[in-house]
Amino acid sequence: MTDASSTPALANIGVVGLAVMGSNLARNLASREGNTVAVYNRSRSKTDELVAEHPEAGFIPAFSYEEFAASLSKPRTAIIMVKAGRPTDAVIDSLVEVFEPGDIIVDGGNAYFPDTIRREKAVRETGINFVGAGISGGEEGALTGPSIMPGGSDESWVTLGPILKSIAAVAEGEPCVTHVGHDGAGHFVKMVHNGIEYADMQLIAEAYDLIRRGTGKTPAEIADVFAEWNKGELESYLIEITAEVLRQVDAETGKPLVDVILDQAGAKGTGAWTVQTALALGVPVSGIAEATFARSLSSHPEQRAVAASLPGPDEEFRVDDVDGFIEDVRQALFASKIIAYSQGFDEIRAGAAEYNWTIDLGAVSKIWRAGCIIRAQFLNRIADAYAEQPDLPVLATAPYFAEALTRGQAAWRRVVVAATQAGIPSPAFSSSLAYYDGIRAERLPAALVQGQRDFFGAHTYKRIDKEGTFHTQWSGDRTEIEAEDTH
Repeated sequence: MTDASSTPALANIGVVGLAVMGSNLARNLASREGNTVAVYNRSRSKTDELVAEHPEAGFIPAFSYEEFAASLSKPRTAIIMVKAGRPTDAVIDSLVEVFEPGDIIVDGGNAYFPDTIRREKAVRETGINFVGAGISGGEEGALTGPSIMPGGSDESWVTLGPILKSIAAVAEGEPCVTHVGHDGAGHFVKMVHNGIEYADMQLIAEAYDLIRRGTGKTPAEIADVFAEWNKGELESYLIEITAEVLRQVDAETGKPLVDVILDQAGAKGTGAWTVQTALALGVPVSGIAEATFARSLSSHPEQRAVAASLPGPDEEFRVDDVDGFIEDVRQALFASKIIAYSQGFDEIRAGAAEYNWTIDLGAVSKIWRAGCIIRAQFLNRIADAYAEQPDLPVLATAPYFAEALTRGQAAWRRVVVAATQAGIPSPAFSSSLAYYDGIRAERLPAALVQGQRDFFGAHTYKRIDKEGTFHTQWSGDRTEIEAEDTH
């Protein structure tokens, strides 16, 4: 008889791709009771290095896909943490060859959700489950507890749910993970999360810029302002780290670090995806769009150098009431932040309708309370709003947020006016206010746009006083108008 003790142990979860995110996630998994983790990387050296540096993790190393599959208990469950695109497709193809029906392949990268829909459909035909899971929190979150947004089948969630709950961040006793929906729902929600992140960061940057230019305060002094803000309704991870960034002094020059960092911000694609998808869905996400465009503008120094000769206001911008101005900026920041989240949740709701996903918006807000970049105190308020009214058409109209917008709108307008008069770009502040005024308007100039479209292209229009679709026979001198009911 074979001694049972000689039977190799099997892992309940495996990780493919051991760069920083993958290795940190593997370590997180291994640190949780009940998990045994198999690890595989195309380059053997990374596997050897991880196993050697963390013997306490008890990793089961594999050096081929066959070994990796053999090291996993059934249903085999593997999380892919490799570069999005072709590398992900290559790993999926390799796993499909060694996995069996009922096994689970999880893509934990920042995949574009249509790719996830395509992959899930293809893998499903083999009987294997494919899950696209958004994982937020960066390197630290992967190691200590991320916010996780998995899609996939109900069957896969039975096995995967307990594993992901074991490693997720925890907020008020609840793990920051939920089964978002089927096929691409998880990566869709993660995409919008990142879009909101773009807007939030841009708004904070504009607040800093306005305070610095308007008051003459140093970055360290503005850090104190942000630290104070973090004690109130703006409490969030991004406000917290902004204070830390502004306090940092460059060791080489002795200058504030923010002053020696090149003012060109890149983007990895999720912001653009959020905007492109919103356009396709017909959902206005102007705050996210302007934040994305602001990064694009910053990344064209050759154009900015030429345009520097264009005229602006003659007088230097300085405010008389420093404390009052800072309070105005705080209120404008909070109001604009509400709009960013409201627009983001609009897009999630529209995406769910378009792709037949059942997404609990309140549950989404709850899993963003810890572990992710946009974690913030007021996410509980969003959860409360959707708990009270699950079909809430506009998040900004929920009582808590409507009251905050009512309270802050005067300050918001003063800030946008001041920025405009001073020639200080504030695209996220300005577009958020314009959206606010647009969404609450009783009548918009779109009526004129429809008239123009009918004039040059016979696109037709509808009327406020009767049913049907109409076209006007516009004459050359526009004096003879005949309406046709084309209904």
